[in-house]
Amino acid sequence: MKILDIYPDSINERHIDEAVAALRRGEVIVYPTDTFYALGCDALNNRAIEKICRLKGINPDKNLLSIVCSGLSQAADYARIDNRAFRYLKEYLPGPFTFILPAATSLPKIFKGRKSVGVRVPDHNVALALAEALGNPLMSASVPVGDSEDALDEASDPRALGLRYSTVQDVTVVIDCGEGGREGSTIVDITDSSAPSVIREGLRPFVV
Repeated sequence: MKILDIYPDSINERHIDEAVAALRRGEVIVYPTDTFYALGCDALNNRAIEKICRLKGINPDKNLLSIVCSGLSQAADYARIDNRAFRYLKEYLPGPFTFILPAATSLPKIFKGRKSVGVRVPDHNVALALAEALGNPLMSASVPVGDSEDALDEASDPRALGLRYSTVQDVTVVIDCGEGGREGSTIVDITDSSAPSVIREGLRPFVV
């Protein structure tokens, strides 16, 4: 495993390229978002997505899968976004929100069982730079977080996460951007954009 120090306000492009090379090889990375640190892989690589599902204990047929995009233009290539939904995304993104949208056919087959996808555009320069350099979204899942204060401390500490995953063969890169967030994103279902539904309250409120 390799730990890469990247500062959000002064991004080391060589380190971004190194992380993206790992993504293209089908490996899993730990990287920062504007909420928790997350496990990420190439969202177009079925086998890499299966690795994250195993690490998180996710059943892709039953659990929402989320992608991190570099911006709304990239998101529109992988989710079906009508005019009303676009207005919500434009108002709240980049930011700590996951919007559930109908999945586009450009996503790989592992997404098809749910027919929907969570879309994130985090307010974090490193996460955005990864999706931009990769050229397509990352499939993303927040690192597992327990309920205790100690568990939150570990989940927000990239060096502690490096130790947690040091023996996990599929996780090859940890990006250290300093202390991470301690609260998840607000999840909003806008598969029917005329009737948005808040599934989980998170770091910031969603107001219709």
